[in-house]
Amino acid sequence: MRRTDPEPHSPAGRHPGGAGPAGGAPTGHDPAGGAPTGHDPAGGAPAGHDPVGHGPVRFGPVLPEDGLPVLPELAAVLAAAASRAETEPVGGGPALLDAACGHGDRRGLPAAPDRVAVGPGAPALLVALTAAIGGDVLVPRPCASWWAPYARLLGRPAFPVPVPAESGGVPDPYALLETVRRLRAEGGDPRLLVLSVADDPTGTVAPPELLHETLEAAVGEGLHLVSDETWRDTLHTPRDTVLLSPAEMLPEQVTVVTDLAGALLPPGWPAAVARFPAGAAGGPLHARVLDVLTALDARVATPVAVAAAYALSEPEPVTARVAASVRLHARVAAAARAAVVAAGALARPPQAGRHLYVDLAPLAPALAAHGVGDAQELEDFLTGRLGMPAAGGHRFGDDLEAPRVRLSTAPLLGETAEQRAECLGSSAPLELPHVRRALTHLKTVFDDLRDDAQRGESHR
Repeated sequence: MRRTDPEPHSPAGRHPGGAGPAGGAPTGHDPAGGAPTGHDPAGGAPAGHDPVGHGPVRFGPVLPEDGLPVLPELAAVLAAAASRAETEPVGGGPALLDAACGHGDRRGLPAAPDRVAVGPGAPALLVALTAAIGGDVLVPRPCASWWAPYARLLGRPAFPVPVPAESGGVPDPYALLETVRRLRAEGGDPRLLVLSVADDPTGTVAPPELLHETLEAAVGEGLHLVSDETWRDTLHTPRDTVLLSPAEMLPEQVTVVTDLAGALLPPGWPAAVARFPAGAAGGPLHARVLDVLTALDARVATPVAVAAAYALSEPEPVTARVAASVRLHARVAAAARAAVVAAGALARPPQAGRHLYVDLAPLAPALAAHGVGDAQELEDFLTGRLGMPAAGGHRFGDDLEAPRVRLSTAPLLGETAEQRAECLGSSAPLELPHVRRALTHLKTVFDDLRDDAQRGESHR
């Protein structure tokens, strides 16, 4: 296995039921542990809303949207089901489960309907899984903003494990082993590892060899694995990128969760699929998760269930839209990365999704001249300068002191539905005037920071 020195993190100072060390509120900004006061540009609070007294769960950045009009065929299916008064069963009805099973079969993830559950979004499923499995939760650092808060809601600490340099979403295997052993030595009970091969926030895809080493370490320590595969169908260059699901390697020890907002449904129509392990433990876990979902009455709305079943069956209009959307966001993400890297910032090449993760450490002197000393201040500064959300890395469990942000591509597609639709149908979307203006503005903001840093160096 490769060796990556873990971040200087110790599970000492555990706070069961508290914020925990992962994904907490930005320390130094709100001593009460809530979100910073004022407008949250990452999509949590509306402008002018004062979140004093509210917890950080409400103010995390939302899943990156595609910014595109709803597929007409999908809207027609939803509209046709709008008059249906019956409720969808908890966990999904037969038609929805059959469609979910077929979707998994086509990806090498076979499952019978009694090993599949559908819920109103991936967070509801992860809450149910965390409650059913119990124990402490391990997550990569950084990780999707919603992973740690839902563990904290259940009073479960969520402990971060650093990722290697080449990709996010899957923790370094040696760091994972060290964290698990420290936790157990201090009385902890690590049972669950949440990971993502196609990652939010970094937009990268973990290589199979890293995944294999991490899974080997996790299974050796008796951890259950939840693989968030929300972005697996958004690979920018699918012919050149090898994506393996942990469930393909360990079908009897991995639960796969896929939020359909990643590729198939608009985010306002919440639905997600969980595929449970094929082994003996999968049946009881499925039953416990259904118990939790039933207690929460966490069922998919009937019209959304009908639309989800249609999307999961992947008719031609759906597959064509997914392919066109992925091509569009891949082009915009590559152009955005080129702009920030040219200015001296760091960013791994985005390989999936609608976002990229930017490290502005090389521009720290220029940021300091603007009064930016941590990720929260960087979020506020860049959001104001860019006129678009720039969620700080601390919202993804990264260090508050590290000047990192997640940028999403949807705001670069235009301000109106007509402009965004034009992007979707264009063979050269980067040449459209409104996209070119948005990318030019992005480049100018980062170039100004580079110039500020160079002037600072010359003055010294």
